[in-house]
Amino acid sequence: MHSDIVISQSDGRPMYLQIMEQVKQRVAVGEWAAGDQIPSIRQLAIALRVSVITIKRAYLELEREGVILTQQGRGSIIAPNPGLSPQLYHEELSERLEEVARLGDLLGLSSEEIGRRTKEAANRLIEARPTKEIV
Repeated sequence: MHSDIVISQSDGRPMYLQIMEQVKQRVAVGEWAAGDQIPSIRQLAIALRVSVITIKRAYLELEREGVILTQQGRGSIIAPNPGLSPQLYHEELSERLEEVARLGDLLGLSSEEIGRRTKEAANRLIEARPTKEIV
């Protein structure tokens, strides 16, 4: 699995917090699903050019929060029921909606048109959900 995690030197937060946030975001948007193997501590440390201790701290905190599971000799995976707060999903939704608004603005769309298209996309998603049979 390619990590795609980026550390910003201009971000005032510690590196381990940046890593934790990005792992949680990937889980929240479904890029990393339950059971998926995540990069090993050493792999990620090399890729990000940071200390193994930094990655280990991030992974320990993620494990403590219930986002990942680590097994000695097997590495780390996304937990079956990652302990992500609803707040994280709301934040991700807000970010995505801001992206939609920016793209709509670039295309010269009115807020009504952006809203209409967003509603249509949501309706398609709802219609595509499997229906539950009443027994």
